[in-house]
Amino acid sequence: MGNTDILISGAGIAGPALAYWLRRAGHTVTVVERAPAPRPGGQTVDLRGAGRTVITRMGLMDRARRAAVDQRGLAIVRASGRIAARMPADGFGGEGIVSEIEILRGDLGRLLYDATVPDTEYLFDDTVTGLDQDDDGVTVTFEKAAPRRFGLVVGADGLHSVVRALAFGPESQYVRPLDLYTAWFTATEELPLDGWYQMHNAPGGLVASARPGRLPGEIKAGLSFRSAPLVYDRRDTAAQQDLVARRFAGAGWQVPLLLRAMRSASDFFFDSMGQVRLDSWSRGRVVLLGDAGYCPTPLTGLGTSLALVGAYVLAGELAAAEGDHRVAFRNYDRVMRPYVGRAQELPPGGAAGYAPSSALGIRLRNASMNSMTRWPMRNLLAAQFAKAGDIDLPDYDRLAASADGVVEAGS
Repeated sequence: MGNTDILISGAGIAGPALAYWLRRAGHTVTVVERAPAPRPGGQTVDLRGAGRTVITRMGLMDRARRAAVDQRGLAIVRASGRIAARMPADGFGGEGIVSEIEILRGDLGRLLYDATVPDTEYLFDDTVTGLDQDDDGVTVTFEKAAPRRFGLVVGADGLHSVVRALAFGPESQYVRPLDLYTAWFTATEELPLDGWYQMHNAPGGLVASARPGRLPGEIKAGLSFRSAPLVYDRRDTAAQQDLVARRFAGAGWQVPLLLRAMRSASDFFFDSMGQVRLDSWSRGRVVLLGDAGYCPTPLTGLGTSLALVGAYVLAGELAAAEGDHRVAFRNYDRVMRPYVGRAQELPPGGAAGYAPSSALGIRLRNASMNSMTRWPMRNLLAAQFAKAGDIDLPDYDRLAASADGVVEAGS
């Protein structure tokens, strides 16, 4: 690969993580991001299994632990507020539904961003609009910046990836919907959470949740519902909030309070859940990473692990291939494909287990949650949680050699 300049679309988690490792391998890296700056806040994500190993190899684990959210675990609550079932955060060796290390998406993204500057160029408030490949590189056009030439382009831009659409085709070909929609937002209302991530189910496939944020008085809320595919304007926040409010009318528990908080939330986000499935993650000089290539859905709790591990493996294989991106992309697929396949296996019950439609279904699910630590449920869940570490993470000589002497960031 003569041109060692690499463009990454997406500055969430996967993009900056890849930028870190590519710079270690000697590449010149540019990251383009539609948001005007690194996105703050957001909901919590899990650092699990091999994802923890990657963060440790980056020298960032101590900072990640300091930024972690203090949560006691998951508590299923009835409409009255009584606890129906609990799973402590230290269950299953800290790899349970709420993991030992939970960190706000924005905090993890900022940690990774800080680890890449000033050695990485960031183009905020912009996006890719065209890709023109030839034997020597890719000419990229942007919404705002002038066209530029890169050796490779990486789509790390999430479920609705622009790069994937340009290089591979329409989203409908690759995203498998779960018929599940979720609104996430931050609330500052007083809720008696007592340190627990509380979740309430109501008939109709409704799920309301609230968990402590990192700041005092901050609540991270979620409102999810099952539905056949919906048509809505992704830019019309008010219409999305109206849709959520109609679905949750009369749902009980703390839902009225959460709906009021939703209306004034500055970080409201609404989207469908789906898995991304492709037979190949590369087309010529374009390759996909993280949710853009293999989103497992939040139900698995493994999206962050896949993003971090995928970034490390992709950079490592590019370094090992010494310029031959075709070899690197094949080996990236070979190493990651089994890990991704297992990570995309949904927990028992899938969307129906997360959001039962009937009152009977909710009671049965709650009963199963109460038996989580006993056979046979314990074995089923342990197998699900173990997937986060179910990869023999390679040691890439060029990445390890270039990372010699790395000092813990912030120390």
